[in-house]
Amino acid sequence: MNRALKFAKVGAIGSIQIVLASSAVMKARAADSNYELKPISLPGATGAVALDYFAYDRATGKLWVPASNTGSLDVIDEKTDAVTQVTGFKTGEIERRGRKVTLGPTAASIGDGVVYIGNRGDATLCVIDAKTLACGECVPLSTDHSVTPDGVLYVAATKEVWITTRPVSSSNAEAAKVLQVFDASDPRHLKWKTKIPLDGLAEGYAVDNGRGLFYTNVEGPSSTIAIDVRTKKIVAKWNPGSAEVGGLTLDSSRRFLFVACGDHVVNLDAGHDGKILDSIQTGTGLDNIDYSAEKKILYAAASQAATLTIAEVGDDGKFHLKATVPAKAKRPI
Repeated sequence: MNRALKFAKVGAIGSIQIVLASSAVMKARAADSNYELKPISLPGATGAVALDYFAYDRATGKLWVPASNTGSLDVIDEKTDAVTQVTGFKTGEIERRGRKVTLGPTAASIGDGVVYIGNRGDATLCVIDAKTLACGECVPLSTDHSVTPDGVLYVAATKEVWITTRPVSSSNAEAAKVLQVFDASDPRHLKWKTKIPLDGLAEGYAVDNGRGLFYTNVEGPSSTIAIDVRTKKIVAKWNPGSAEVGGLTLDSSRRFLFVACGDHVVNLDAGHDGKILDSIQTGTGLDNIDYSAEKKILYAAASQAATLTIAEVGDDGKFHLKATVPAKAKRPI
């Protein structure tokens, strides 16, 4: 059994679920693959847990799961399924999709010996030691606390941390139409560096460190953009063909850029003017997506449809469905 196949954000009632490859443990809809859904309980969770951006550390075999409204960070050992909890993160009430929600840490990104955590509860970025799990310093995202971190990504090419943001309330939405960039040349001490203005709120992220390109979607114009990580200039803007854009993931060797679009995933050819190569239906409630470059397999969990779509991607950019695995419905944060 390949236990490292994929962790998936497909359930959020006090647990997450791992998708494991297996010879005959769970009949999936596609005939050529079987998968097992294994729940892992999160410590201290008595009800729904707000989950958003996970991060997997290949160096340590640990999955970092910000369990937002619990004010904790749950670190799962890939080999044993043991969960270690990092506690003490502040939570706070923010406005999200017209309702008040309590959130804390929501995003994790693997850096150089550290893990960067975005905390929406107090609008900070925190540094955690990747091996000891010791908490380092936390720095504010902005001086006026008008915006909170959404996605957080370490960009190795420039030794920076790039952050997509969200407003604390709808009244200051304009302040969040930027990417915030922090200097991480000293991995344990982040320093604010610059911000990159956008036409709307950024959603999702991917980076091609070899080519020095950062990708994100922009809500409002519903576009997908490429930014040069050194000049901080937008160098390409594409239309994925959907009014609803979410997560991103990348096949850097073949330059396929996968865009989550509400109920389907679109494959853009990032090497040829963002041409749409193919799309695949996933069901409603699609948010963040993931991709295994080694296996050339896309994973797309649709929260409302309660399904995980697993598809292989051919060299021509076409999707080939391998399985649709049933999951548990959840409400996006």
